[in-house]
Amino acid sequence: MSKTKLGLEENIEGVLCYLLGEITGILFLLLERENDFVKFHAMQSIITFLSLKIITVILINIPYIGSPIALLISLVGTVLWILGMYNAYLGKRYKFPIFGDIAEELLRKFNI
Repeated sequence: MSKTKLGLEENIEGVLCYLLGEITGILFLLLERENDFVKFHAMQSIITFLSLKIITVILINIPYIGSPIALLISLVGTVLWILGMYNAYLGKRYKFPIFGDIAEELLRKFNI
């Protein structure tokens, strides 16, 4: 593992990108401009957890079926949160289904 601009090991920063969901994702995307590993995990955290929050808010407002589906989405979010932190700690650039590809594309497109 290599050190980052902030002086931490890149796998530790990768874990921290997921700690508070999109909030820490945004923070590390702004602070860590050089390390591709950290930028990927930061962007994946932002895309994943912001999307899941928006979907959950929409679903909660649908009578009868919205709340149970929103609960399932929240459980999926929890699993992805743990999976993201675990793989980042191991130094893996693990991509979540759908969200990982979007994160990579945005990083490439905007040259972040």
